[in-house]
Amino acid sequence: MPANVKALSENTQAKLKEAISVLEPFLNSHTVGLLAGEDNSEDTTLFYKGLLSDLRHLLVFTEVSVEKLGVLLRRPNFDVDFAERALYEVYHQCVNSYFYPKNECYSEDGRYAYTGQDAIRFRRKPVRDARDIVLSLSKVYEELRDELSYYESDYLTQRRMQGQK
Repeated sequence: MPANVKALSENTQAKLKEAISVLEPFLNSHTVGLLAGEDNSEDTTLFYKGLLSDLRHLLVFTEVSVEKLGVLLRRPNFDVDFAERALYEVYHQCVNSYFYPKNECYSEDGRYAYTGQDAIRFRRKPVRDARDIVLSLSKVYEELRDELSYYESDYLTQRRMQGQK
């Protein structure tokens, strides 16, 4: 179990808020038509529809997680069990939504992870705004993935060992 669950919850909430501050303005100001520009082919349209859909889902999951963590952190008595469940959900909803988008407009190529290059590879070459938003979120979700790796599998294993679900 992570040593200081409260500090991890506070840090996670701050990082998620950072992601929202980048993601929300992008989604409020970009449409499929704007991103596709003059290339209105079916492939391009489907690519940007999928990308925007995945980013909207990511935003919703992230906002819900910020709310849960906010409720948790405002309580007079910090509830470690609730916090661990919330952190588990951040990992499995937010982090996984970023790294495994449903429409697969981009994916992470682990071969680039340690080269200093961007590990995110797009299914097709996006316009700069679309590329920039996905890559700018990469750092936040990579840090969350590293910090919350315990909640990928160890958390549930420990809960089962304790006889809880």
